[in-house]
Amino acid sequence: MNHEPEHIMIDVVYALPKQQKIISVNARLGATAIEVLKQSGMQTFFPEIDYDNVKLGIFSNLIKPDRVMEAGERLEIYRPLIADPKDVRRRRAEKAVQEGRANKTTGSKIK
Repeated sequence: MNHEPEHIMIDVVYALPKQQKIISVNARLGATAIEVLKQSGMQTFFPEIDYDNVKLGIFSNLIKPDRVMEAGERLEIYRPLIADPKDVRRRRAEKAVQEGRANKTTGSKIK
């Protein structure tokens, strides 16, 4: 007699700056990340989630949508970046130089 589960529990998480939603999904064994996402119905609450271009992860590690999920994992839905982090750091360092407060922390030298 086989006692392996046919379904697994996965938490699907989406966070905005001032709001987050966690939906627990009773997914079939062998379900992929994108299948679990669709089953969660998260797009009902956040229509901006685009299944074709969504970035997904588990514990802050990017995964492919066709990755098979395992029991107890937490599927994270990542929002697109508003600005490139390298550009933000560069602009911050340039501003520090202009304001005369550049140092080792900003990576800029005072001229």
